[in-house]
Amino acid sequence: MIRDITLGQYYQADSVVHRLDPRTKLLGTLVYLISLFVFTKAWVFVAAATFLLICIFLSKVPFSYMLKGLKPILFILLFTLVLNMLFTKGTVLVSWWKFSITEEGLKQAGYMGTRLILLILGSNLMTLTTTPTRLTNAMEHVMKPLKVIHVPVHEIAMMMSIALRFIPILLEETDRIMKAQLARGADFESGNIIKKAKSFIPVLVPLFISAFRRANDLAMAMEARCYHGGNGRTQYRPLKYKGRDFAAYILLLIYLAAVIVIGKFLNL
Repeated sequence: MIRDITLGQYYQADSVVHRLDPRTKLLGTLVYLISLFVFTKAWVFVAAATFLLICIFLSKVPFSYMLKGLKPILFILLFTLVLNMLFTKGTVLVSWWKFSITEEGLKQAGYMGTRLILLILGSNLMTLTTTPTRLTNAMEHVMKPLKVIHVPVHEIAMMMSIALRFIPILLEETDRIMKAQLARGADFESGNIIKKAKSFIPVLVPLFISAFRRANDLAMAMEARCYHGGNGRTQYRPLKYKGRDFAAYILLLIYLAAVIVIGKFLNL
């Protein structure tokens, strides 16, 4: 399960999506995620899924690798579907004891499940095709207008970048600690939920110690390199828009227009 988490990891490939400006991918992802919550029509989700599949195909990231990112949220997904099916009022289809499955509940569960899957896949596509450094630069550029109201834009972007960098590192550390504990006879599978939770204590303690040690080493390394915030800092590779970025924005506007037309004006 630990190895199935793909958030924060970068997939090396030579594709048009990888070569896009990170600001294009960041803004495109935000627009895509917002479009998932504006309308609740089946054909809107069909359009969103089609658009996402095209982006995945252009990114050259294997679809099976993308689906790995859904495994860690499988329990949350199933839990959400069950809650929507059992506790949404409407026309009863199946009834058992105090629970009943309604037609409206099935529709709501389908919408919520599809929305959650597309949300995770869309977010993963951005992180898989963008290095943390370029993603930090993009976030800093996008949030630059907030400097007018004295928001620490650079510091926020730096913290988010460090968090993304630490995700695969901590996942690898967790996997290593779990293997070491299994070699010493630890059991993480048997027993009830409480026993399973207690069995993870020998993993969490060294993991937190390792995380604090890495954070301290990072702070010392940044201080040794005279890092004092974003004032006066320059970029080795400044971000520049190219023709493919404007083409991507045009395709994004076409997708957004299609979603608005389908969701608001067409009775499908």
